Parts: sequence; structure tokens; C-alpha cells
Amino acid sequence: MSEPVGARRPRRRRGTREETEQELFRAVLNLLERDGVLSGFTLREVAKEAGVNHGQIYQYFGTRRALLRAAISYLVERRRPEPESYWGQPFPERRLAMWRLALDNPELIRLESLLALDGDDELRMFPELARTRAALDRDCDTGVLPSDADGEVMHALTAATYLGYCVFREAFARDLGIPVDELDGRAAAVYERMVSGLAADEGTASGD
Repeated sequence: MSEPVGARRPRRRRGTREETEQELFRAVLNLLERDGVLSGFTLREVAKEAGVNHGQIYQYFGTRRALLRAAISYLVERRRPEPESYWGQPFPERRLAMWRLALDNPELIRLESLLALDGDDELRMFPELARTRAALDRDCDTGVLPSDADGEVMHALTAATYLGYCVFREAFARDLGIPVDELDGRAAAVYERMVSGLAADEGTASGD
């Protein structure tokens, strides 16, 4: 028989700080999956779900926002694309890689949305901004993007597309009356056309 929702998990053995933090991150995701992003949760609920001492959360993180930020960083580090191959790709391929990453990790998007809705001014949506700008400059220099492209805004708006889609995809599918998997496939095809359309025309690329 499965454990009833909300039942207290047995207190686990005291492990390392890294093990405890990972238990807490998993607990955050479980609560969001069970109750939804806007239901809210307390640090005491997270401790109960993780089976750890409530005081450890305050000791490690101090606040709910700090715990959420740490959970986001943990997920990003575990699931980000392989850095060297990712940053070496041109703009359309980088954005498509992020589209796939977002759809494969909706819990990460929910966490980021929760912090944004909560008004967290320490939330960073572009933690690799220096590398992003360098890649965008390279795209313009090599003709992947038009020389006068506003790369930063293109980056932000294409991010807004996949982030927003991930948040609302199930509601979109219900309204449209089609399965989520079908909508995902059709949306991916449209997104690919969008990001490819932002790139420079073939005839204007450097060397042509």
C-alpha cells in the first residue's frame, strides 16, 4: 500500500550536509508536484517531507527563498547541457537545446516561476550572462545573426517563450483539446521556425 499523502516520513539517519541538502531539494520538488506552485509551503513542511530536522534548514539556508534558489542551482548543475558543446553551437541550436531542457525539467521552471511570482530580486535567470553575451557577439561576427541584431533581447524573448510554454502547456492542451505530447511536438516545430527566423538570411552570412 502506498504511503498516504502528507504522512510523516520517518526521520532518517543524520548524513552529510550534501546528503541533507539533496533530501531537502527532493522534498521541495515533491511538494510542488503534489500541491502545485501557488499552494505555498513552509520550511517545516519541507523538513517533514524530507525527514530531516527542521532546524537544519535554517542552519543551511535561513529562508524559504534561499532554499528555492539553492534547489534551482542544484537542478541546473545536474541537468545543464554539456558546456563546451553547448556554447560552441550557433544561436538557433542553443535556444533549441534550452527548449528541450525546459520541457524535460518542468519542475525547474516551476521553481523559477515561484520565485519570480514571489518578487525575489535575487533570482537570476541568466547565471551565465557573460558567456551568453560572448556567444551572441560571435553569432553577429560570424553572420549567424544579423550584425545589427539585439542579441540580448532575442535571448530574453526566446527564453520567455519556452518558460511560459512550460508553465501553461497543460492548460493550452486542455483548451485546444489535444494531448500534451502532441502539443509539445507541434510547439517544438514552431519554436524551431521562430528561432531560425531570427538568424541571418543565408545569403548575408559572412563569406557568402
